[in-house]
Amino acid sequence: MNEKLRPQPRPGVMDIAAYVPGKHGDTSKGKVHKLSSNETPLGASPEAIDAAAQVLAHAELYPDGSANELRRAIAEVHGLNADNILCSNGSDELLGLLAQTYLTAGDEGIFTEHGFLVYRIQILASGGVPVVVKETNERADVDAILAAVTERTKIVFLANPNNPTGTYLPFEEVRRLHAGLPSHVVLVIDAAYAEYVRRNDYESGIELVSSAQNVVMTRTFSKIHGLAGLRIGWMYAPAGIIDAVNRVRGPFNVNAMAIAAGAAAIRDRNHVEEAVAFNEAWLPWVADELTKIGLRVTPSVGNFVLIHFIETRSAEAADAFLTERGFILRRVTGYGFPNALRMTIGSEEANRGVVEALTDFMKA
Repeated sequence: MNEKLRPQPRPGVMDIAAYVPGKHGDTSKGKVHKLSSNETPLGASPEAIDAAAQVLAHAELYPDGSANELRRAIAEVHGLNADNILCSNGSDELLGLLAQTYLTAGDEGIFTEHGFLVYRIQILASGGVPVVVKETNERADVDAILAAVTERTKIVFLANPNNPTGTYLPFEEVRRLHAGLPSHVVLVIDAAYAEYVRRNDYESGIELVSSAQNVVMTRTFSKIHGLAGLRIGWMYAPAGIIDAVNRVRGPFNVNAMAIAAGAAAIRDRNHVEEAVAFNEAWLPWVADELTKIGLRVTPSVGNFVLIHFIETRSAEAADAFLTERGFILRRVTGYGFPNALRMTIGSEEANRGVVEALTDFMKA
């Protein structure tokens, strides 16, 4: 068929590599442990599930287009002004809205070489030019980011902690990055895994947003709150950025169940602390056990680990070996790690099972 006879996307769209999520396993062969999407093994708060169920009984009603209940709950828990909070259909939507709002054709958006793949997608989708900056020891390098800034730079995406490495920047480094950026450049701190971090030199970005006009912090309910299926994200930003993005977003971008469940989830602090304690116990255990069998594990502060394989034991072969035994991990070739797998910290059964399986794999 003649290509000119059908609608054509604008230039650049077909250059975008579509995002590929973590795979699911074949449950027809038995029990499967899905450890490819950084989902919490504890599930959602029972209070959040109940709240969503109550709203479902009135599914014929439109949701509150401003997600006021959810914004009030977030503000209450974090001590913020609700007017500086904007909620979304997952934090991925916010990343796209920010790129759409602040990038025009030819503008540059910066992110680091092992950063979230959605950054590149949203920069390209907005007509911008992706600028990829090298990391140092699998961690964002502030000096390298600042050196990449040009007169065309309009936005910088920083995942802190980063996925898939699990590394983070101490907040003094984040402040140094912000201080070196021109005032018209938007610094987006993607803090999707912030709740898991227990380091004295870490800060999610709230304080910096409160004192600046060009910083945004994005967060998600998909990880520690266990509401990935409902797609809830939020951002804390200066009034000017909130006003601009509100003009671009869809009028009912957060569904009614998500609003109710999110508000209940963030207020259930006991559930959050249980998830933190579980991760604090199993994250170092998994890393230590995998290191003992000869694998390199990038030090992580998230709810996942990046496992590096040796030349004679490839990640591809390990992935096949694990999949056959019902353990689904994440290939991260697209993130610049062709010989590594990312593993979510799962249930005790899953964690012990992966270690046992990889022990057998390394001996094979």
